[in-house]
Amino acid sequence: MTVPLTLQEALRPASELVRPAPGLIVTRTPLRVSFAGGGTDIPDFYEDEFGAVLSTAIDKYVYVTVKRHSEIFLEPIRLNYSTSEKVQNVDEIKNHIARECIRLLDIRPPLYISTVADLPASTGLGGSSSFAVGLLNALHSFRGERVSAGQLAEEAAYVEIEVLKQPIGKQDQYAAAFGGLNLLRFNPGGRVSVEPQRLANGSLRRLFDHILMFWTGHQRDTSAVLSEQKRRTHRNKESLRRIRDLALELRNLLVDRDVDPEQFGRVLHENWLLKRELASTISNRNIDAWYEKAIVAGAWGGKICGAGGGGFLLFVVRPEAQNNVRMALNNLMEISVLPEVHGSRVLLPAGE
Repeated sequence: MTVPLTLQEALRPASELVRPAPGLIVTRTPLRVSFAGGGTDIPDFYEDEFGAVLSTAIDKYVYVTVKRHSEIFLEPIRLNYSTSEKVQNVDEIKNHIARECIRLLDIRPPLYISTVADLPASTGLGGSSSFAVGLLNALHSFRGERVSAGQLAEEAAYVEIEVLKQPIGKQDQYAAAFGGLNLLRFNPGGRVSVEPQRLANGSLRRLFDHILMFWTGHQRDTSAVLSEQKRRTHRNKESLRRIRDLALELRNLLVDRDVDPEQFGRVLHENWLLKRELASTISNRNIDAWYEKAIVAGAWGGKICGAGGGGFLLFVVRPEAQNNVRMALNNLMEISVLPEVHGSRVLLPAGE
């Protein structure tokens, strides 16, 4: 499936209008785990040759609520997230993503927006893009519009990359909007192809039975990590080609047979060895030590989720070795995750 090449194509009139906006909109948008291919979804790489990322949405979410703010309150706009903002106009909003999404869709006050997530922000699971996609989905519904996953992804990418100049790629917006397990291809010119991976019954769940995730306790500045990586793209071209090819290898493991978790884990290990060399801030002494402990305890392979520098560690481990890995990393909190087949959804009003 291929989605629009340009934002202008994505912003074509909504193909389907729904009933006028109700009093309350709630969206639920998944976070994601990227297995391989990260770094090939930025223009510095894919404008010369295609990039590819294999990722899956997971059962951890960002929830966004939008409603018309009551005129009884003194402020025309109120935002609640990790902090609270009460402002008179859109230009005063400090939350950059919220401000630019409201501007993009020309939403007029009074307006109330709140958001809450299952996991902390800046932890490598694509939370900022999930928020952008979920907010845009809610704002479109607020306008009485139903739009495609491709449009949501393109609008979110436009806000984050073109307007806010974040040094990020386009994988997170597509993972959040489409959901499921996908191979994402990033082609010259910016066109993205979404290739859903259809696995035999129970295969993806069996793979996740071999996955352990641990919270390092460290949130990190994604921009600092990715800015260095982006600057070094030309120098890292050969490594990035191999990282892209590993995403394709993982896809082939899924397509050709029932998932072999050991092979999957060993490909992740090779991907991690390449990724940690892309920038000096991707790993550190603590991350290296935790990773080595997990491997010694029986993990086949793993990675740091997202840009690196903190966040979540993911490992592929045979079931009989999982308690050994837990003991080796007993100072880290384990987080259980499962795959999510749906992308961003409107929960309220029901039936959207």
